[in-house]
Amino acid sequence: MTIVASTSENLSHDVIDRGPVTAQQLLVVGLCMFFNMLDGFDITAMAVVASSVSSELELTPDKLGWIFSFALAGMMGGAMFLAPVSDIIGRRKLIIMAMILIGVSIVLTASASTLPEFVILRFISGLGAGAMLASQAALAAEYSPDKYKAFSVAAVTSGYPLGAMMTSVIAGYIMPDYGWRGMFWFGGLITLAMVLVAWLMIPESLKYLFERRPDDALERINRILRKLKKDTLSEMPEVIEDKTLVKTGLLSGMRLLLARENRKTTLTLWTAFLLCFSTLYFLMSWIPKLMEDSGFDAAAGRDAFFLFNLGGVIGIYLMGWMSTRWKLTNLIFYLSTASAVGMVVFALAPNELNLLLSLTLLIGILQQGGFTGLYGAAAKAYPTRIRSTGIGWAIGLGRFGAVVGPAVAGYLIAGGLSMSANYFIFAVPMAVGGYIAYRLHIR
Repeated sequence: MTIVASTSENLSHDVIDRGPVTAQQLLVVGLCMFFNMLDGFDITAMAVVASSVSSELELTPDKLGWIFSFALAGMMGGAMFLAPVSDIIGRRKLIIMAMILIGVSIVLTASASTLPEFVILRFISGLGAGAMLASQAALAAEYSPDKYKAFSVAAVTSGYPLGAMMTSVIAGYIMPDYGWRGMFWFGGLITLAMVLVAWLMIPESLKYLFERRPDDALERINRILRKLKKDTLSEMPEVIEDKTLVKTGLLSGMRLLLARENRKTTLTLWTAFLLCFSTLYFLMSWIPKLMEDSGFDAAAGRDAFFLFNLGGVIGIYLMGWMSTRWKLTNLIFYLSTASAVGMVVFALAPNELNLLLSLTLLIGILQQGGFTGLYGAAAKAYPTRIRSTGIGWAIGLGRFGAVVGPAVAGYLIAGGLSMSANYFIFAVPMAVGGYIAYRLHIR
């Protein structure tokens, strides 16, 4: 194959967009989605085992809220400070390192017996998960033709609620015999086993190889080209330097996010992510416990958690399909606003289980569908050299809302506020975040 001199962005674009989608491209997206499922299971397992852990450790709701929030604080730190490293060392290495970090910390969590141990280990697990999600979203986008980038990012993102959904199912089998500790043994060991799969099957980003040019770049590019059923290269093509950008390192990449040409987009994304994250993780953390506090049994809490995340999976794929046809930021606005209305309706509904479960499913579809659009918007908003940095910081600073949301809810619940009152309060940031995202005008 002959590729003329071009920018690294256009070089990889020529390879990926030429010809039909291949099995290798589908494999990359599929593996990233599956690994994100493991993240979803590992991080949200705490929501399902919360009652058991709080009983054993004698934790009040405000202390339980801090366990939720420290895992999410770790995800914030991982997305902001570890994910950008993948722009320097490569997506593949970062994903493998993050999986090891998650697996080891989750296994150790199974032996935790004090609040400080839980807080520290959940923070470490979150670090790995935050770094991994941003890197996987970038890798999936880079292996997808332009038309399907948003859908691919949506597919990868759907792994998280899929994993969370499986948490509810697997808990029904593991917890009766092995208790809450068995959930962490299961998640940690599966994650560590998948490190070998990632090592053998996840390729490096072509854009990274064309741009960074490590010593074995040509050999690695040709290996990937053969898997993509493309002609190989006899030599590395000339890369035309983009004179408007400096060579990107970790710190310079962060500075570029706030450069004049990116500043408005960056600040808008950060604000939208922060507001929407606060509502999403309030629900992701507290749905099972709130259902139990409202008089329903633990099984009803797990059912509600399952349906919320099932709705999330449906909503994510709905967003992925719609994003190939309609303007992305318009869809984010419509779905986010509708989910806020759904939360208000839930708060006003009578305390009847089937009705509440049906509304929980609907809220999951609308809310996570709209929220997922933000990942696609972030992936499209930045050039390659700062894409992981841009996604990582948008997710990372946005996760400040995810840290604050569950913690604030813990204090509100400890102060006697009902489930309905919390739903009223947290409907507001979701609606506002959707409107702010609308102002990005990204297709």
